[in-house]
Formats: sequence, C-alpha cells, structure tokens
Amino acid sequence: MWKRAGKIYGIHLALLALAFTVGAALATATHRDAIHNLLNFYLVHPWTAIAGSLLLLYCPPLLDILPMYVLFLAGTPLVLSWAARRGWRVPLGISFLVWLGAQLGLRDWLHGGIVHLTHLQIPVQEGGAFNLLAWQSVWMAGLWLGAKSAAGENPLRRVNGSMAAGALAVCLFFLAVRHGWLGPHLTEATLGFELDKWHIGPLRVINLAAFAVLFYWLRGFVFPIVQREPFLTLGKASLEVFCAHIVFVFLALALLYNDVSELHGAVAIVTLVVTFSGLFLLASQIVKRRRAAREKAKAAQPADPAEERGSAVAPGPLLFAQSPAGAPTPALDQESA
Repeated sequence: MWKRAGKIYGIHLALLALAFTVGAALATATHRDAIHNLLNFYLVHPWTAIAGSLLLLYCPPLLDILPMYVLFLAGTPLVLSWAARRGWRVPLGISFLVWLGAQLGLRDWLHGGIVHLTHLQIPVQEGGAFNLLAWQSVWMAGLWLGAKSAAGENPLRRVNGSMAAGALAVCLFFLAVRHGWLGPHLTEATLGFELDKWHIGPLRVINLAAFAVLFYWLRGFVFPIVQREPFLTLGKASLEVFCAHIVFVFLALALLYNDVSELHGAVAIVTLVVTFSGLFLLASQIVKRRRAAREKAKAAQPADPAEERGSAVAPGPLLFAQSPAGAPTPALDQESA
C-alpha cells in the first residue's frame, strides 16, 4: 500500500506539473475564468503554491482527490495492523472523534499550526474542498467493512427487508431535499452544514449509510450491471481513467467563455462522446497491457512441484487457503487484492 501511495503521489505531481504549465498558459492566454479560477492562487503566488503542493498543503480544485487518497493509503497499513491485533474499537473510536472535531473546526486550527510551522501562507480553502478530517471516517468505514467481510463477518449481512425499506425512505427524503421537492424550508441551502458533503455533516452521514444499506440489499440487481462493459474495463484501470478525465475536464472548461457556465447542444454532446470514448480506449489499452504482462510473467515462472504432484487446492483467487496444520492462512493474490 505504501508503494501504491508513492505511485499515486508521483502521478499527482505529474498532473500538477501539467496544470502549472499547460493549464496556466491556457488560462493566461485565453482569459477564460473557468480555468483561471482553478489556478488563481498559483498564478498569484507561484513559488508558495509549488512548495505547498509538494507537501500536499496546496491542492487546486479537481486536483484535491489524489492527495487525500495518498494520505489515506499511507495510513491504512498501520490501521489494519492495529485492528488485526487488537480489534477495531480504538481505530473506529478515534475516527469518530476526528470526524466530530472536523465538524467543530479542527481543520482550521490544525491548518493554522501547519502554516506557522512551514511559513507557507496558504489559505485553508486552497488545501482542497474535501475536509480530510471528516472524509477519513468514510475511508475507515470502508476498511472496517472490508476487513470484516474478508473474515466472513460482513456487518451488512444483518440487513433485512424492513431495514432496506427504511433506508429507501431515507434515500427518497434526501433526494427530495436535493431537488427542492419539499418546499423552501427543506433544501440543501437551508440544511446547510448538516448536509454538507465536503465536511460530511451529520445528515450526510445518515444519507451515506442509507444508500450503503439500500445498495447492499439490491446487490443482486446492481452487480450484474456493473459487471458489464464498459464499466468493467473502466474499473480495472480506475486510477489512469481518473487522471485522464481531469485532462478532459480542463479541455472542456476551456470551451466556456464570458458568462457561459455550462456547455449545451452539439458542443456538449461531442464533448461527452470524445471524453468517454477516450477514457474507454485508454482503459482498454491498459487492461490489455497488464494482461499481456501477467501472461508473460506466468510463462517465465518455473513449474510448481506441488502442481506436478497434483495439488488439492483449486485454482483461482482464494480468500483463505488451508495450511498444513489446518490454520487459515491468507492467500489473496494481487488481482483479487
């Protein structure tokens, strides 16, 4: 996971380099507000922005997801190691307290300390739209569910029809709030911080939990859909697809001018077709290259003596394989991991 975090950090720096050169040149040459506003701090304070971006303190819009991913990945081995030895009570408790602190302004306090320590005068809003102290709770919940599922103790298995019906009602309520169907007093604007997605407010937590329960209940219908193309290929190359989509977004923003805030008509249709076609072609090439590399590596491996004698273990990715002593031994291969 640390190797993966390092790889993503390198990709993030490459995207920043592209934004600080091509993106900045495009913003100054075209004077398009849609692009200029994304890099406004860099254009005014370039050296502070560069130093801050290396430390993941400055994260321009659209480029603030990978830094969060890097930090969460870097901390994941420590969390899983603790949980495997001592249980999940302490990690989940700390995660809840950090989330609660995020609701009470802990991010601003920590940011002030970091600015004082590094002497980099970077406003807190330039650190990215996502409040890391709040979003870590989503990551931790995912780790907990994944670890429990791997051990055969998936908490979502307790979901029954009544719980799914309640989750559906909650989901419909928040959809109605999102579209303003319940009047002027129940909208995203009136609920404000409690429903804020950047800070994962209390109502947003309920919203996320309800959708998780509902989609788990509907997994029999959802799974066959996402197991089809192009979703399957796009998912196998998700990191590369995400990075490429940012480039397409910058190009699309360059098409906006004056007071035009959205693309319409033929321009919008062509943009969508070109974008998704490009992403799928990129993903398909990456998947083919990885498959060829795996086949080449497999062909170069010497024959396993156990296979020649006839192994009792069935081929394919296993969650647990039996050791000679009968104790369960982790046997996840790289693909299933």
